[in-house]
Amino acid sequence: MTTVKRTSGVVVCLSAALLCGCDLIKNSESPTAPSVITPPAPAAAIHYTAIGASDANGVGSTVPCLPFTACEDGTGYVPVAARQLRASREVTVMNLGIPASVLSPAVEAIARQIGREVTGNFVDRQMPFVPTNSTVVTISGGVNDANAIGEAIEKGAAGAGVAQYIETQTRAFGADYDRLVQGVRNRAPNSFLVILNVPNLGAMPYAAQYPLEHRRVLQSVSVAFSREANRQAGQGIVVLDVMCDPALYAASNFARDGFHPNDAGYAHIAARLAAIINGAPSAPATACAAMTAVPG
Repeated sequence: MTTVKRTSGVVVCLSAALLCGCDLIKNSESPTAPSVITPPAPAAAIHYTAIGASDANGVGSTVPCLPFTACEDGTGYVPVAARQLRASREVTVMNLGIPASVLSPAVEAIARQIGREVTGNFVDRQMPFVPTNSTVVTISGGVNDANAIGEAIEKGAAGAGVAQYIETQTRAFGADYDRLVQGVRNRAPNSFLVILNVPNLGAMPYAAQYPLEHRRVLQSVSVAFSREANRQAGQGIVVLDVMCDPALYAASNFARDGFHPNDAGYAHIAARLAAIINGAPSAPATACAAMTAVPG
């Protein structure tokens, strides 16, 4: 995630400096992954890599982290989950999260066309940095993408064909999600992947400022993108379902911007994530009240 309209200048400058050399290793690949990867064995050391946007950096929490730093005292879900896992095993962390980034190259192009602030996409700017020895990789993306598509529709990109536009962008987003997952598999074939799907942006506190029709659009895009994330389930990939988790819509779990989680929200995500990495089952719901929270 990222703030709806602004990002810290320090973070943007750091991200830009780090991004300039990414293409040098963009095509580095490893052998194809095994078909099934199980969670790390109990007490086994974990090499954890996080792919994401500002939520991976803990923006909105009391101790957010700069990109590409260990930030062991951070209060976002990445460092909190790592500390919980360290209770029984050794854990090293590579946090690739970059605020204001999107998952999809296709959405990045649209965002730039409408003048939306964006620092790159996961496929081109994060996946190439996944360490080959990663044993756990998390992917949390799609929220900034959904906001960008919602803004594009608001600015007239869809014309009168909003439903068709959302369908077209969803197919492109899903194809880019496939590319991202395959790229991670190629680089770190023995990694256990956990994907956080997309919450219903239209039902989040920050969206209360928008007209009902825009909230409906955000809901439609969010649900469609979340289903593309859910489609990745299986083959050793587990989905942490944030779309259908009622706790993640409670105002008490949001920062003041009504968009990012606060310490309590991140702690909730971290606890669920640590449980999955420790072997707890997790599967996304096919339907829930949150998917239709904004009245049609």
